[in-house]
Amino acid sequence: MSKVVQFNINMKKTLVLGATPNPERYAYLATRRLTHYGHEVVPVGIRKGEIGDLQILEGKPEVEDIDTVTLYIGPDRQSEYYDYIFSLQPKRIIFNPGTENPELMRLAAEHGIETVEGCTLVMLSIGGY
Repeated sequence: MSKVVQFNINMKKTLVLGATPNPERYAYLATRRLTHYGHEVVPVGIRKGEIGDLQILEGKPEVEDIDTVTLYIGPDRQSEYYDYIFSLQPKRIIFNPGTENPELMRLAAEHGIETVEGCTLVMLSIGGY
């Protein structure tokens, strides 16, 4: 039986920063849910592993055409990723609960990047992603 995939112009290529193979973590759940809703997902983490069929990329891999970066790393660890995030030229950054960072939000605004304080899982469930 073949799977039917419909093209949807609202799909957003998303980089999940802080991806983990641990199914009890929100980054894992968000990656699965984003994929379920048809978004192309690039999971980036500090450990090797898989989330479903996706391989978690380590370090700061070069990726093109990122619409959204959704953060799952705390503010204390984010500064090492500032240049990387800006090199991706995303349209927006989602600060999930616990990742809020006024400095990164200010810098993102200076780069013309929208910032959202919200929960990726909730946004997906209410159709606001």
